[in-house]
Amino acid sequence: MYQVKKLNLVHLKNIINKRTNRYMKSKTPVETVSKYYTALGERNIEMIMNLIPETLDWYVPGNETIAPWLGHRKTYSQVREFFELLWQSTEPVSASIDNIAIEGNVVLSSGNFETHMLKTGKNFKSIFFTQITVVDGMIVKYILLEDTLGLVKALEH
Repeated sequence: MYQVKKLNLVHLKNIINKRTNRYMKSKTPVETVSKYYTALGERNIEMIMNLIPETLDWYVPGNETIAPWLGHRKTYSQVREFFELLWQSTEPVSASIDNIAIEGNVVLSSGNFETHMLKTGKNFKSIFFTQITVVDGMIVKYILLEDTLGLVKALEH
């Protein structure tokens, strides 16, 4: 199992803390996103779902016919299904978060990952970008952009 590079997140949080003390006083969006990425790296669905409210806006664009975990999701149970479908179809190889930017309660992150596709035996490598909006420690909006053409090719026989 892969580990998300936590060092980058810690380093970025330290930079943020030096710039403003308000991030040190209470639970922050970047702390929530850090918990999410840690749980994602561990494939800990319960920890992830503790960050998901009953209703939200979750979007990972792409070909839903080929990759059924993609698309829009609006509820807690739909997001849970997203992870169940994703994890039934893939095996993580590696991932890193290279950059994080914060504007209010929105956390933007970029990085790269590699995933083994169980259906085809092919590996899929991609850069990614996320936009995660956090309210009261919960992820209320999630957008993930990745190389969707590369994903389709990795899932083709």
